Amino acid sequence: MTRLTINGSVHDVNVDPDTPLLWAIREWVGLTGTKYGCGIAQCGACTVHIDDVATRSCSLPVSAAEGKQITTIEGLAKSGELHKVQKAWIDHDVPQCGYCQSGMIMAAVALLHNMPKPTDAEIDAAMTNICRCGTYQQVRAALHAAAASA
Repeated sequence: MTRLTINGSVHDVNVDPDTPLLWAIREWVGLTGTKYGCGIAQCGACTVHIDDVATRSCSLPVSAAEGKQITTIEGLAKSGELHKVQKAWIDHDVPQCGYCQSGMIMAAVALLHNMPKPTDAEIDAAMTNICRCGTYQQVRAALHAAAASA
């Protein structure tokens, strides 16, 4: 049995310790906002925060996340109020198909946590998530807007 703290709630999951965290979150805990994309930690659709660090959950075993604070896209909004990055995403029409967006938002929140006023070059370097719809210009605009709203 592995004990995971996800979005402030403790969950006991009966999975093999080598099970990717993504599957524990989606299949055992039932939080489906975190997406499966590539399975090799390249695309970023599965990005969550572990102790406030953006982490690709598809290749991280649950055993490595035990005892840490895990935040998923479902945990960003507080008291019914969207996170400023989520608001900026909506205001700047970032999502197209939307599949990568939860991971992209999680990466953006971590970026702003570490770098409150990033330049375009810093955004490009930090945001390594893949968007098959190519909304990178909107991502930059939304990140600048969220940074300005701080």
